[in-house]
Amino acid sequence: MGTVTEPRSRRRMSGAERREQLISIGRTLFAEKGFDGTSIEEIAATAQVSKPVVYEHFGGKEGVYAVVVDREMQKLLGMITEALSASHALIKLERAAMALLRYIEESSEGFRILVRDSHAASGTGSFASLISEIASQVEDVLADEFAGRGYDPKLAPMYAQMLVGMVALTGQWWLDVRKPGREEVAAHLVNLAWNGLTGLNPHPSITVTSRSQGQPPKPRVAGGDRTGSDRIGGDRAGGEKELREFEKAREKEFKEAEKQRQRELKEAEKARVRELKERERLLKEAEKAREREEKIRQREARLAERAARLEQVDHPE
Repeated sequence: MGTVTEPRSRRRMSGAERREQLISIGRTLFAEKGFDGTSIEEIAATAQVSKPVVYEHFGGKEGVYAVVVDREMQKLLGMITEALSASHALIKLERAAMALLRYIEESSEGFRILVRDSHAASGTGSFASLISEIASQVEDVLADEFAGRGYDPKLAPMYAQMLVGMVALTGQWWLDVRKPGREEVAAHLVNLAWNGLTGLNPHPSITVTSRSQGQPPKPRVAGGDRTGSDRIGGDRAGGEKELREFEKAREKEFKEAEKQRQRELKEAEKARVRELKERERLLKEAEKAREREEKIRQREARLAERAARLEQVDHPE
C-alpha cells in the first residue's frame, strides 16, 4: 500500500507565509470589527491554527494590530510623499488629494482601520498622528509658497493643518458614499483649497498632468497610433501648456485682487476721513452746546444776584 501524499492545498506553510496570512486575516477582522471587537481566538480560527501559533509570531493580538496599522500608515504616507514631489504647487495639491482618494478606493479596509482610534496597548500611532506627519510635509511646501508670495512663512504650519484636515475629513466621508467619483471629488477639493469660496470655479477639473499620474499607459492601436514616447511627450506638452495658461489666469486673478484691494483701501480711507470729519463736527457742536449752557448759567446767576439786591432794597433791615 503506497503512502498518501498531502494535497498541495494542505501543505505546511513556511513561517513567513504563515505570518503574512495572519496579518491579512487580522487586517480584514480589524477593519470589520475594530481592535476591541476582534479576538485572538477568531484570528487563529480563521487561519485554522491554534492560538499559540499567533502568539509565537506576534506575541498577541496587539502585535498583529501594530503591524497592520504600521503597514497601512507607511503605504498612505508613501503615496502622499510621492504626490508632493511634483514641481508645481497646484499639481502637488491635486496629486495629494488624488493619492488619498486612490488609497481609500484601493485599500478600504486599511483606511477603515486607520480612521479608528488606535488602541493604546498596540503601541501604534493614531490617524491623527499620521495626518500630523503629512501636514509637516505640506508645511514645507506652503512655507516656500508663502515666502515666494510675500506671506508670513510662520503661518504655514497652521495652514497645513487646515488643508490636510479638510482633505482627510472629506476622505472619511467619501469612504462610505463613493459619489461622486474620485477625480471629481479631488477636483472640488482643490477648487476650494486653491480658489477659496470667493473664487470657486463652477465646473472644476483636474489638470491633465495630475490626471495622467499613476495611470497605466494605453495599449498601442494599430493603424497610425502614436508611439508611447509620442503620447508621453504630447501629454507633457499639454500639461505644460495647461500650467502656463493657468499661471496667466492666476496672474490675472492676482492683479484683479490687488486692484480690488486698492479700491477697498481707498474706500476705507475715505470712510475714515468722513468719520473724522463727522466726529470733528459733533465735537464742535458739543462745544457750542457747552458754551450756550455756560452763558445761560451765567445769565441765571446774574439774574439771581439782581433779584437778591432788589429784595434787600424792598426789605431793608
